[in-house]
Amino acid sequence: MKRIIVGLVLLVVCAVLLRTSVALAASEIICSSTTSTENSGLFKHILPLFEKKTGIKVKVVARGTGAAIEMGKRGDADVAFVHAKEQELKAVQEGFFVNRHDVMYNDFVIIGPQDDPAKIKGIKSTVEAFKKISGSAQFVSRGDNSGTHTKELSIWKKAAIEPKGQKWYLEVGQGMEKTQRVANEKRAYTLTDRGTWLATKDKDKLEMVVVHEGDPTLFNQYGVMAVNPEKHKHVKYKEAMEFVNWMISKEGQQAIASFKDPFGNQLFYPNAK
Repeated sequence: MKRIIVGLVLLVVCAVLLRTSVALAASEIICSSTTSTENSGLFKHILPLFEKKTGIKVKVVARGTGAAIEMGKRGDADVAFVHAKEQELKAVQEGFFVNRHDVMYNDFVIIGPQDDPAKIKGIKSTVEAFKKISGSAQFVSRGDNSGTHTKELSIWKKAAIEPKGQKWYLEVGQGMEKTQRVANEKRAYTLTDRGTWLATKDKDKLEMVVVHEGDPTLFNQYGVMAVNPEKHKHVKYKEAMEFVNWMISKEGQQAIASFKDPFGNQLFYPNAK
């Protein structure tokens, strides 16, 4: 009799644990995102607010935007938070994502050695700055199909320059923070987003400076979108949409606006419509 009672108790305990584990699994989503949102510290700032509001935990997988979008296409994420609008809209048109929204923006800047060997300080056109860098100084590229890499390649294209294979051009296949470190070591130039730059330049003890900024070409839009449940039945679409809707809500937009570096610089500017 005791064995039967013990067995029943164990079955009840197992059932409770199973229900608990299922509930916990259902309350966690995977967000594929860019290295800039992770390196800058944005997610550390806003995710606790979202989790407190909804009870949904968010596991962030940070990589280049191209890889982040591919994660969603494969169904390995529930939601994507990235910054290559043309790629995002194409993925939506192809049916891999739904409910894409603009969320926030900042801008790109060119950083380089303080003595600016290519002499690009004061040049207003980013295309002209790239032309001056080519051949006269070294340029370090992320080379990882990220949003930053995509922007960089579009500028080289406008400059009618093919940098790949050139002695002065180094592709590292790394995230933004590591790319900045390599450029610092090589006394080279690189394109970075302002958020990552401000959040990491002192921490990483970089000796570089911003040598070019302000061109409208350098505008950097971020978007959020849910993986299409019709493509992947297993994705947590309901929870993903809670994340999307919170990001574009007044509360989410205020959370983004309140994120600043230790010196009070705002790193991202909310612009959800």
